[in-house]
Amino acid sequence: MALMDSCRARRTRGEGRLGRGRGQAWRQGLRLCAAMLAAVIGSGGTGARQGNTSSEYQVKAAFLFHFAQFVDWPPEAFKANDSPITYCTAGGDPFEGGLDASMNGKTIGGRPIRVLHFKKAGESQGCQILFLGIADKKLVSATLAKLNGSPVLTVGESINFAQGGGMIGFLLEDNKVRFEINVEAAEHAKLKISARLLALAKTVIGDPKGT
Repeated sequence: MALMDSCRARRTRGEGRLGRGRGQAWRQGLRLCAAMLAAVIGSGGTGARQGNTSSEYQVKAAFLFHFAQFVDWPPEAFKANDSPITYCTAGGDPFEGGLDASMNGKTIGGRPIRVLHFKKAGESQGCQILFLGIADKKLVSATLAKLNGSPVLTVGESINFAQGGGMIGFLLEDNKVRFEINVEAAEHAKLKISARLLALAKTVIGDPKGT
């Protein structure tokens, strides 16, 4: 399913989830979808075909930027009002510098963005968003357990990442990048994910409260 088809489907599902008569929410959801679509097109298309990992991670980098626009962190997640939003990767950098390049010069909510890379998955202090590109399920599980309750948005791409306690899990469907959201894991970490983003997810795990 192409991203635009996914947007239409998510909008329909989102209407049922949020209730009728909230036209502003639908319009905002469509703007989010259009922004993601534009970012993906600018990255060279939605395809993530075998042998084209560079294109796949360009798409994922675009999604990561937009995810942060629809997540609210608690005040204690930042040292100061002007602290940057920090993206971290652990266990290597599958973006090969592409995440740094895509975030260069951008801001979210008035905060600058910085990108850090850690060789060890346990090194995540000061991160607001942690991308786990590692495939070792035991290492992923150990990292998520260590972060339990910490206000860090965990994003991964291993099989059943969201079902295993991660917050947003990437997956490929018909060679397209899609994502699942574990809203219970996010709320446990005091993160609020907008209903507009939930409406675009392939799967939402848990019952969102007050989004």
